[in-house]
This record gives sequence, C-alpha cells and structure tokens, in this order.
Amino acid sequence: MTGPLAGLVVVDLTRALAGPYCTMLLADLGADVIKVEPPAGDPSRVNGPFPEDAAEHPYGGYFQSVNRNKRSVVADFRSPEGIAAVRELARTADVLVENFRAGVMDRMGLSYETLSADNPRLVYGALRGFGDPRTGESPYAARPAFDVVAQAMGGIMGITGPPGTPTKIGPGVGDIFPATLLSVGILAAVTERQRTGRGRFVDVAMYDAIVSLCERMIYQYSYTGKVAVGEGNDHPLLCPFGLYRTADGWVTIAAPRDHQWQKLCAALGKPELGTEERFATNNARVRVRDEVRAVIEDWTTRRTMSEVVEAIAGDVPCGPVNTAETIYADPHARVRRMLVELEQPGSARTVTVAGQPIKFSGAPAPDFRRAPLLGEHDADVLGVRR
Repeated sequence: MTGPLAGLVVVDLTRALAGPYCTMLLADLGADVIKVEPPAGDPSRVNGPFPEDAAEHPYGGYFQSVNRNKRSVVADFRSPEGIAAVRELARTADVLVENFRAGVMDRMGLSYETLSADNPRLVYGALRGFGDPRTGESPYAARPAFDVVAQAMGGIMGITGPPGTPTKIGPGVGDIFPATLLSVGILAAVTERQRTGRGRFVDVAMYDAIVSLCERMIYQYSYTGKVAVGEGNDHPLLCPFGLYRTADGWVTIAAPRDHQWQKLCAALGKPELGTEERFATNNARVRVRDEVRAVIEDWTTRRTMSEVVEAIAGDVPCGPVNTAETIYADPHARVRRMLVELEQPGSARTVTVAGQPIKFSGAPAPDFRRAPLLGEHDADVLGVRR
C-alpha cells in the first residue's frame, strides 16, 4: 500500500466490526495492517451475504467490507506459541489494536505494560464497551457490549425516532464512531511519539463515544433542565431542517439561516413569507414548525424529488433520500470513489464496498486490495507455511 501512513506497521487483534473498522481506516491510508486471527478465523468471516455463484465461502460481505487492504496471519491465543508470536510481532510494530473485554489481554500475558516493556515506542489502542480501567474504571468494565447496547446507553436511541419510541440507527454507529475516534487517538499518539520517543495506551469506550456523538442533548439538559426526546425527522433548535414529502419520495431541506429561508420562499413562489414576522427568524419558525412544514409540503408534494432538488439545491441545502440503488447510480459516488470494486474469492464476479472518504490532493487514488484469506500471509509475516 501507498499513502500517508505507508511504513506504519499495525498488529490487529480485533474482530467483528468496531476494531476492524478502526484498523481498516489505517490500512486504507497506507499502513501495513497485520490481522492476527485464531485458527477458526475472525468470527465475522462466516457472516453473509455471499455471491450466489460462490462455490466456497472464505468470507462474506461483512468481513470483506472492513478488512480490505490487510494481511492475515494465524496465531492460537490459547497456546504459548501463539502468545509468543503475537508478542514478537508487537516487539517491532508501531501500533497494536485490540477490542477484547478489559483484562483479557492481561491474562494472556499480552498487557500493555508487558508489550511496552518489550517495545517502548508501541502505541497500544484498545476499544471496549465501557473502557479500560487504566483510564477510568467503569462499574460496567467487565460487561460485553455490542453496537445496540452502545446506542442505547449512550443516548442516541432515545433521541431518534418519534417521541416515546426509541429507535436504533440503521448503520452500526455504536461500533463505527468509536472505531473512528480510536483511529484519531492512535494517530495522535503516533505524532506525539515523534517528539517523545515513547508510545501510549489509547482507550476508547463505545459508551463514551456515543455520548460525545450526542453532544447536543448533553448541553440542552445543562442549559434547560429538559430531557431531549425523539424529534422524528425535525431538529429541536432549527427550522426548516428535516424531511419533506414529494410526489415520488422524500427530500431533506435545511434552511435555518434567514437568508436561506428567504431564498426557499422565493423558490416556493411565496417571497412574502421570507420576511413575514412569524417566519422571519429561525427562532420564530421553530415555534410554528407545523405551519412551516405545511408551506413547504404544499409545494414539494406537487413535484418529484429530482424536480425539488433541481429547483433549490443550488441555494438551499437539499438532497434526496437515497437508497443503495440510487447511490450506485449517482455520479458523485463514482467520481469520489465511494464505490470500490474488489475481488471476491470463490466468485467469478467482483463485489462493491463503500470507499474511503478521506481524500488527499496531489496523491494518486489508492489501490484497494480484497480482504485476506485466513492465514494468507503466514509465510510472509511469520515464516510459517501451512
């Protein structure tokens, strides 16, 4: 791989979604990520979907999506030989990332203190449901967690959907957002190491990450004493700022700034509403949001999504509610390389995964490699042939 992180060696002990997403970000940016798997492989290898023509299933879409650009080696963590292999990899690596429950790595003889003694420059990243005792011991530290638990406890489910109906967000933000924050923390520690010569223990709790993602509900409670609830598709502080029906679907329209509202009113054919007192300011519109919705939908419901977007998106933030099918057809997604084709072992056709949104000027577009087969790089990395 080439990229800004070329030369950075990462030992990846993660599995499922959160940890692998973190190390995928590093791999996409050029790091050499060595995924260390148990003999049976990362459990997510067996998750689908699989291409219909696949004669074998070394992995499905779940694993392919977040393990591209990595190398795979096998080490049995239950054996002294496997523990020794991981310790040896960490001895010369720049970064190690794991997402076991607190204490698991310590019991295997692979604690941060042990690995740091071997390699003082090692940056050690840990991603857990409730954090690591080294940075603040949660009463829940020993609990397992998944995305849905982080979404619930971090507060995001309680402010999503209609009032009184907590709603899970579709993508695994309880995994992916903590993973993204951990990658930022790792790179901060790598930068610090250039000055100090020493690595760091970097810890992100899934619960903490979702609380930070819900920052608005935290300050709202502090300022007003009111507990935020689901707002449906509206915004509690901004108007218009939400979802509006069209003749063939839905669009989002956001015009909270007064000049945007005036431009929207002009496009609706009702320029006088742009300065009418009950609509003239954002705070005023918030108080009469149902009337604002009626004004907008009187216009949008008589037009298609594409007609609405074409009419106002140049001046007012607006976009269609896309599906995977319409994203595939959108020229933006292709030009920005947000749809990446990869080889799928066992299938005659390629598959598509979401691309890397971090772009760099003056750099060639990176080449993406498929996710590795289990132990595919044992000989290259460990000198072991299976």
